[in-house]
Order: sequence, then C-alpha cells, then structure tokens
Amino acid sequence: MRIVIIDDEPIARRGLRQLLGPDDVVVGEARSGPEAVRVLGASKPELILLDVQIPDFDGFEVLRRLAPPLPAVIFVTAYDGYAVRAFETHALDYLVKPVHGDRFAAAIERVRVRLHTDRIAEASRELVELLHARGALAVGPEPVQRLVVPMNDGEIVLDTASIEWIEADDYYAALHAERRRFLLRESLDSLERRLALAHFVRVHRSAIVNLRFVREVRWQESGACVVLHDGRRVPLSRRRREIVEAAIRQFSR
Repeated sequence: MRIVIIDDEPIARRGLRQLLGPDDVVVGEARSGPEAVRVLGASKPELILLDVQIPDFDGFEVLRRLAPPLPAVIFVTAYDGYAVRAFETHALDYLVKPVHGDRFAAAIERVRVRLHTDRIAEASRELVELLHARGALAVGPEPVQRLVVPMNDGEIVLDTASIEWIEADDYYAALHAERRRFLLRESLDSLERRLALAHFVRVHRSAIVNLRFVREVRWQESGACVVLHDGRRVPLSRRRREIVEAAIRQFSR
C-alpha cells in the first residue's frame, strides 16, 4: 500500500515505519495540519496513519480539507477520547499509543481486505458496464416497486421504498414498513432477486435491509449488526460484512 504518516513526533513516525510490512511504501510524512494537506494532495496514498493532536489544526480538520474520495484512515494517537468522533469520519481503526505490533498488524490487514474488496467491486462494475455496452449481457426484469400483501379482509399494495427491513418467519417473509409488520408467503431468496438491489442488501441469511433506513453499522463482542433509523438492530453475518459495507458506501455517494 501507498501510505502517508502524519504525526508531529519524529520518533512516532519512525516507529510506525518499522511496523509496516515490506510491501508497504511510505510516500510521504507530515508534522502539521497544513503540511499534511499538501503532502496528501501530492502523494495520493491509499492509507493515512493519522495523529489527532498536530500543530496548526488537528487530524479531523485535515480530513475535512481533503477532496473526496478519501483514502482509508487509521487514527494513531495518545488520546482515547476521540474514538467516537474518529469512527464518525469513517476511519477504519483507532489505535492508542503505544502501538503494539499485533494490534497494528490487524488494523493494516483490515485495510488490505477493504481495498481488495473495493477493487473487486469496481472491476465487476466496469465489466458489467462493458458487457452492457457490447450487448453481451441480457437485461433482467425491472425490480418490483410495489408488493401485493394478502390481509384478513383483502389485500394491501405496499410500496417497496417504504419497507425498512425484511426478516424470515418460517415459510413467510415479514415486511417491516410504516410501523407495521406484514406477512408475505415468499422466501427471502425470491424477494432479494425481485427487489431493487440499489436500495436493498442481504445482511444475514434471515434478513434484508433497505439502505435508505440504515443509520450505522456496529461491531460488538456479541457480533456485528446494522442499526436502523429507529434504533432497531438487525444482525450482520461475518461473511456478508464486506459486501454490506461496500453497498452502504456506494449508496451514500
């Protein structure tokens, strides 16, 4: 990876360089906010190792002044009180000094996985666009915009945009929309194929969420989950985590 290290302490910058692997290249270093903005603009790194407390203006202001899309960011700081704010900037990790080798290696590996996933997604998107342009890829049916749900006294037509999330319930799919729960006798696999994939993503074998209603993704000791706008938590399976994160980033652009 191409990496920029931003820290006002020379010893700290040297220590981070020594922790990096042989395939990583430090393409720039900076000691202050203004210097960091200049170096990052010139070097175009894939990863920033960023201290919070640096002269002139802090690491958060550095990120605010960068033109999107931002590189991956790992905060490396002596202060543990900025973690929440750091993750609000979509940082991939937050390391507190002194940095230990195993913890640092795990953070770097997480960045590698993220970059690898992004490259695969981008290559797939370009391939699909190329095949469409050459007429080699058939265009599938339009995703459904409304679902007809049987009720005790008739039927209700439900706009898919109003569906917040869907969970498996035996042989049914439970649709959560407009503060109500509707049962539809259809599998999640079938619904996943029929819904607009730009708005819906499978987060678990038993759950689909509408990206319009996703507030955040949380990682806890008990497991990962997707938090919806009303605070409801939907389990996120480990094997779907990278796919869901990529879908959220793409939807947020």
